[in-house]
Amino acid sequence: MRLLEAVAAASHPLSVGEIAEAVGVDQPRASRLVQQSVELGLVRREADPDDARRTRVALTDAGTRLVRGFRGERRDAIDAALAAFTDAERTELARLLTKLADSWPGV
Repeated sequence: MRLLEAVAAASHPLSVGEIAEAVGVDQPRASRLVQQSVELGLVRREADPDDARRTRVALTDAGTRLVRGFRGERRDAIDAALAAFTDAERTELARLLTKLADSWPGV
């Protein structure tokens, strides 16, 4: 799922190296993950328009549907978890999460 999320979040098809960096694995592992995803019909390889020796990885329609479904499940889980929060508590949580994100090392 991390591979699919990374490809979905990108503004363009990704190289295997970019995928490796995005999901936090080495390039050989990323290559294997891409191959498994190709075999499952979730991603496809495309020629890199800037370098014919390289390929880029893009989601297939099936991969896009899977990512959307997963995001919907997460959204539903978050909505359920926040159901008991008051508006003030939701506002405070958003403020604190923003503070955490802004303070995160390397950002």
